[in-house]
Formats: sequence, structure tokens, C-alpha cells
Amino acid sequence: MPHDNNVEIRGFIDDQPFSRYQWLILVLCFLAVALDGFDTAIIGFIATSLVQEWGIEKTSLGPVMSAALVGLAVGALAAGPLADRIGRKKVLVISLLLFGGFSLLTAFAGSLSTLTLLRFLTGLGLGAAMPNAATLMSEYAPQRCRALMVNLMFCGFPLGSSLGGFSSAWLIPHFGWQSVMVLGGVMPLLLALVLIAALPESARFMVARGYAAQRIAKVLKRIAPLPKTPHFMLQEEGQIKAASPLGMIFSRRYLLGTLMLCLTYFMGLMIFYLLTSWLPLLIRETGASVTQASLITALFPLGGGLGVLIIGWLMDRMNPHKVVAVGYLLTGLFVGIIGFVYSYPPLMAITVFIAGTCMNGAQSSMPALAAGFYPTQSRATGVAWMLGLGRFGGILGAMSGGALMQMQLSFSTIFTLLAIPALIAALALIAKHLSGYPALPAPLNKNAVRE
Repeated sequence: MPHDNNVEIRGFIDDQPFSRYQWLILVLCFLAVALDGFDTAIIGFIATSLVQEWGIEKTSLGPVMSAALVGLAVGALAAGPLADRIGRKKVLVISLLLFGGFSLLTAFAGSLSTLTLLRFLTGLGLGAAMPNAATLMSEYAPQRCRALMVNLMFCGFPLGSSLGGFSSAWLIPHFGWQSVMVLGGVMPLLLALVLIAALPESARFMVARGYAAQRIAKVLKRIAPLPKTPHFMLQEEGQIKAASPLGMIFSRRYLLGTLMLCLTYFMGLMIFYLLTSWLPLLIRETGASVTQASLITALFPLGGGLGVLIIGWLMDRMNPHKVVAVGYLLTGLFVGIIGFVYSYPPLMAITVFIAGTCMNGAQSSMPALAAGFYPTQSRATGVAWMLGLGRFGGILGAMSGGALMQMQLSFSTIFTLLAIPALIAALALIAKHLSGYPALPAPLNKNAVRE
């Protein structure tokens, strides 16, 4: 630094050990993502109860399920540009209040139409939470471990899903499906209060938006000591003049990268939702028992946390595009192999576990990849739009399984076809990497340079 009182934010965070305060930020963002996972899990349990309690057909719950997914997409698309204007913390708190409040109201729904509307509104809040948590965490994590920390935050999702499953299994028989929705509403509202008190706004965002130095210093001094009268700066490559954050991510400089990130995430969610929605039925078609099909399917997300941490660790040490692309390639390979080992249940179980580990690891690493690609002034928008547009891949995946089964294709053919989206995802990332413009921060090595 040329002057003692100059503090360049990115360099300041990169040069310090990972502090207790940064661990606190990680835990708070982890909890926000965990509540997303909790809500995602409980809707499946209450759907079963509604069929029995309201005397309705399972097919009539289709709009309820799709309403939440559409809400997630819309919420993500709207939240990104808003967060780049008013702040990551504000939008994250608003998102928790939204999905907590509407989840609470869902407990009092008395009709399918009301339930559908409330699930859409809940989805709006849910869709806004994850991209902002990812953006905030990435802006407080040092470059040397950024991908690992963001991915560690995403481990909250499967943990929240598990908690949702266990809570539903105990609460619904004792207190009815409404009790689960009450719990799923109260927890985000309580966390929102904690975030208001304990979570800081992104220091990068505050400098980029011209916040008072005192306010920025109040946050950063909890990470490491500062000069008496600090002058804060933010030096980033890729800053361009644009009418809006949305205009920036679709500008000439970022267009190809944005399209490739969205395509990758779209394909990843397509294969993820297709497999999680239809794998039990597909396995049953081979003559396996209900128990075998359930146990084998349960192995798909089981290794997700392991995959996320391994890929995150590798992304900080090697080219992140190549690491995640290999994750998708391995997903495609092992998904294809599933179609040829169905006559050997133990081997199929192992293959499903490996495919799930690679799939979840690669897919959950995409927000970290996107966060590293965009500058501060459009980072939340870039991450959120990738997540939002990708949700439509999830909707397509959930719908296309039925069409595949109606085509009367062989088991091996179906799984060979399922490998194609994973291959497209890998090729999209390679295309983004080969374009080389703008480059991501260099990996942690001797030749590393700042972003």
C-alpha cells in the first residue's frame, strides 16, 4: 500500500488469518441455507398428509409443488439486482422474513388454491436467500479458501433437509402437518432477528457504494487491526460502466460467461431433479423391491457433503473451471454406468452413491464459481440469475421423467440419455474457461495473482 492509511478491501481480507468473526458470518449464512433445505424437505411430508386428510388425489398436488419452484426462480431473479443496489444483508433478512412469514401462514391454509399461492410466496423468499448468503460469504472469505468456505456454507442444505425429514416424522403423527409448517416459519423469523443484530453488510459492497469509512471500519476491525484513520479502496478487474447490475452481467464482457454459467446450472439441476424425482420408480421397473429402490435412491444425496468439500478444496488449488467440469464429467460417466449394473443391486448402490457425490459436489460449487467471476457491483445479480434460471432446469427435469418412462426405452438407454445433460454442463464450463475473458482469480499457487 502506498500510504499507511490506505486499506484495499480485497487485499486486507486475503492477507489476514480466517478470524472468529468470519467464522460467525459463515455459521449465520450456513443456518440460512439450512432453513432453505428444511423447507424443501418438509413439503414432501405434508403432501402425503394432505392426501389423507383432505381426501385429494396425489396429482392435484402438482400445482402446489411447482408453485414453490416457480417462486424460487422468480425470487432469485428479483433478489440479485436488488441486493446489488441496497445490500446483501438487507435482502437476506427480507428473504428470511418473507419465507418465514408465509410458511407460518401455510399452517392455516384450508384449500389447495390458498396452499398453492402461499407456497409460491414462500418460494419468493427462499429464492432470494441462497444467492445472497453465497455472495456475502464469498465477499468475506479470503481468496485462498473462498470456494471451500462457500461450499462449506452449502453443506447446510442437506443438513437442513435431514432435520426437516426427522422433524416431520416426529411432529406430524403427534401434532399434524400444521406443526411442521409452524416450526418452518418460526425458525427463519428468529434467525432474521439474529442476522439483524449480528450479521454485517458486505465490506466490499459498502466501499463500492461509498459508505462512511467509520461504518466500514467498525466491521473490518473485528477481523484485524486497522490504521487510525483508514481510507478504504476496492481494486477489482472487470469493473465496467453499465446502466444496472443486470446490464453488466449481460454486457459484451460478461455475456458468454453468464450464458455458460446459466447453461451449466440449468443442466445440473435438470439431471438432479430428474433423478431424485424418478429414480425410485426407474429402479422399481427393474424388478427391485420398494425397500431396495428406496435405499439405493437415498444413497444419491448421501455423499453430497463430501463431494462439496472435496471440490471446494480443489477449486482453491487448481483451475476451478476444470475441477467443476471434471465433477460433471464423472457424474455423466457414473449415471451412464447405472444403466448397465441394475442386475447387481450392491454394485448399483455404489454407483448411485458415487454419481450423487460428484453431482452434488459439482452443482453446489457453482455459486462459488459465479461469485468469483463477477465484480462487486454485479456479483449478487450474477449469482442470483444463475440460480434463478437454473431452477427452470429443475422444473424440466421433474417433468421429463414421466415422458422418458412413457417412451418404453430400456433401462440402459434411459440412463445413457440422462448422462447427456452432465456432459453439456461440463462442455459449457470448458467453453467459459477457454474464452479466457474475464479470468477468475488465479488458484492458490506460487504464481497466483489477485483478482
